[in-house]
Amino acid sequence: MISVHRSEDRYRGGDEAAGIDTRHALSFGPFYDPDNLRFGPILACNEEHLAPGAGFEEHPHSHTEIVTWVVEGELTHRDSAGHSTVVRAGDVAHLSAASGVRHVERNDGTDPLTFLQMWLAPLEPGGEPAYTVVPGIADSTPYALPGAGAMLHVRRLTEDERTAVPDAVRLYVHVVRGRVGLGGEELGPGDAARITDARGLAAVAMAGPAELLVWELAG
Repeated sequence: MISVHRSEDRYRGGDEAAGIDTRHALSFGPFYDPDNLRFGPILACNEEHLAPGAGFEEHPHSHTEIVTWVVEGELTHRDSAGHSTVVRAGDVAHLSAASGVRHVERNDGTDPLTFLQMWLAPLEPGGEPAYTVVPGIADSTPYALPGAGAMLHVRRLTEDERTAVPDAVRLYVHVVRGRVGLGGEELGPGDAARITDARGLAAVAMAGPAELLVWELAG
């Protein structure tokens, strides 16, 4: 079964005066929908737009696996475990909040920043915080989150190129750019598909190149 969720239907959030525009795909903070709380282990999928100089000052997280994908611009990350880095388009950043960590996320550049941030529930609570960045991840190198029973696949397709998507209990597919055909549906930038019991599906780039993120979920 495929359920399509359009970019324009995301919950609007953020702080316009502070240069922060947020679009929530699932219930988040004051945006509550009892029928849209999570999808498998995925708790949040937030599309963040930060103006130059804007950002999220130090704030806490715990018992959450946080994966960040930069669409354009550069994201500055600093955390209480001593990590400090700049995340760029094509990098996968993964913060395992574990028993607790505090971090800062900012646009310290001169250009607008857009990034996608996905929160996943861990299979087991606790542990020590960790932070990993994989620079310029390749299509053929999925990123595993065994602590959440999940695998992230990045697909960059040329026009009319087709790629198989994994057979899985659940798939969460987010189109970063371009237009994608999937299971009889056409998805545009910011659109997502939530798929249960996926078998034999393929995605195809339509009317130009496309980039999509595919979460393969064990439960």
